[in-house]
Amino acid sequence: MIQQMEGGAAAAPVPNPLSDLSSPLTPPVTSDPPPSPYPRPSASPFISEDQFGCHCCYDVLVNPTTLNCGHSFCRHCLALWWESSRKTECPECREKWEGFPKVNILLRDAVERLFSEVVGRRRAEIQGNPKVSQSLLAFQRYGDQAARGIPKTSPGRGAGGFFSGVLTALTCVAVMFLVYHWSSGDGVHDLLVSKPVSKWTPEEVLFWLEHVGAWTSLYKEPFLQENVNGRLLLMLGDEELTRAPYNIDNQAHRRAVLAELERIKELGVKPPQNLWEYKAVNAGKSLFLLYALKSSPRLTILYLYLFDYSETFLPFLHTCCPALSRTSEPMEDSLPLNHQAHPSWRQWAEFLVKYLLLPYQLIAEFAWDWLSVHYWTSRFIIVNAMLLSVLEGCVLWRFYNRAEIRSLPQKMWGHLWRMSSQGFAFALFWPVIPQFVCNCLFYWALYFNPIINIDLVVQQLMHPDTQGP
Repeated sequence: MIQQMEGGAAAAPVPNPLSDLSSPLTPPVTSDPPPSPYPRPSASPFISEDQFGCHCCYDVLVNPTTLNCGHSFCRHCLALWWESSRKTECPECREKWEGFPKVNILLRDAVERLFSEVVGRRRAEIQGNPKVSQSLLAFQRYGDQAARGIPKTSPGRGAGGFFSGVLTALTCVAVMFLVYHWSSGDGVHDLLVSKPVSKWTPEEVLFWLEHVGAWTSLYKEPFLQENVNGRLLLMLGDEELTRAPYNIDNQAHRRAVLAELERIKELGVKPPQNLWEYKAVNAGKSLFLLYALKSSPRLTILYLYLFDYSETFLPFLHTCCPALSRTSEPMEDSLPLNHQAHPSWRQWAEFLVKYLLLPYQLIAEFAWDWLSVHYWTSRFIIVNAMLLSVLEGCVLWRFYNRAEIRSLPQKMWGHLWRMSSQGFAFALFWPVIPQFVCNCLFYWALYFNPIINIDLVVQQLMHPDTQGP
C-alpha cells in the first residue's frame, strides 16, 4: 500500500507552494482580483468633462489657472472676470489671490491629453475672439506691472496716481473754502434775483443798472440824483427816459434799458445774469444740469430742447452758435444779444453737427463766452469739456478696436435707461437733500471732476488696453 502510494507520488508529485518563491522561472499561481469600487485613472470612459470643467464658462478647462484658494478656471475666463470686476479675488469663493496667477502646467497637460479635441476646438474659438484676446493681453500687462512693483490694488494706474493725489487734497481744501464762502451769506446779486423789484433800494437799482451794460455808467448820475428806487423804476417808460433828468438820447441804449425793464416787470425780480445768480434761483436745476451735461450731454441738450426751450435752450444755442460774427467793437458799446430770437438755418446746421459729433465743444464754447464774468470757473469748465471729449473718443476707439460696434445700440439703450432712472431719483429725493450737501455736490462737480478726469485720461493714454469699456 505504501509502495503504491510512493509509486503514485512518483508519477504525480504534489506541487510545493514554497517552490514558486525559490524558482524565478516558475510563474506564480494567480487568480482574478476583486473589482475595485473606484474608476481607474487610465480608463477614459470613466472620466467626464465635468470633472475638468471651469466654474465660469462650464466647459473644459483651457490653460487652467489655479488660485491660492485652490479653485481653477480657464485663463481667459479669469481675465474677463478681472477686467469686468477690477477685483483680484476668486470668482467663486471671493478669496483674494496673492501675487499674479500662473497656469497650472500639470493640470493643463492632463486635460490636453484626456480631451485633446475639445481643447483644440476651444483654443481656436478663443484665438478668433478679439474681445477675449484683448482681455488676455490686458491681464498679462497687469501681471507684468505687478511684477515690476506697481501696486496691485490699482492696476494700470500709472504715473497719474501721485499727481491726482496731490491735486485731490488741494481741491478738497478749495471746495470746502468755496462752500464756506458762498454759504456764509448772500451777496447783493443773490438778493436781487429773489427780492421783488418794488422793494429795491436806490443802491440796488444802481447795481441793476450797472449789470445792464458797461455803457450805463453814462446814465448813473441822474438815477442817483433822483434817488430812484424799485417803485419809481417800474414807472419809467420810453417818454420818461427821453426827457430830463435821464436824457437817454441814444436810441439803442434806451431800447436796451426798456427791454431790461420789461423783463424785470414780467418776472418781478432781477433775472439771473451769471452762474451764481442762476444757481441762487434754480439750485436744483443747476445741480441737475451740471451732472447731466457731464454724464450725457446729448440727452441733456435734447431734454432742454423738449422741456425748457425758451428759458435755457435758446440762450444756449445763441451763445454757442451766434447768428452774427463777433466784431472788434469794444465791450463798452456792445449791447445784449436777443437770445429769444428764432435761430437761422445756419445756426441750426452748425449746432446739429456739434451736437452729434462734439457735444462737449458746445459746453466749452458756452463757458468761453462767459470768460469775462467767471474767469477761473469758465477755465475749469473748458478744461473739463476737453478731457471728457478725449475720454469719449477713447471709449469709441475701444469699441472699434474690439469689434464691439454692433453692441453700441444696446449700450446706448442701457445708458438711456440708466440716465432716466437717475433723473427720476434726483427729482424724487431733491426736496429732502440739505442745502449744504447740494452746495458740496455742486462745487465738487464743478472744480473736482476736472482733476479726476485728468487722471483718467492719463490712464487711458498710458494703458489703453487695461481700461474697461
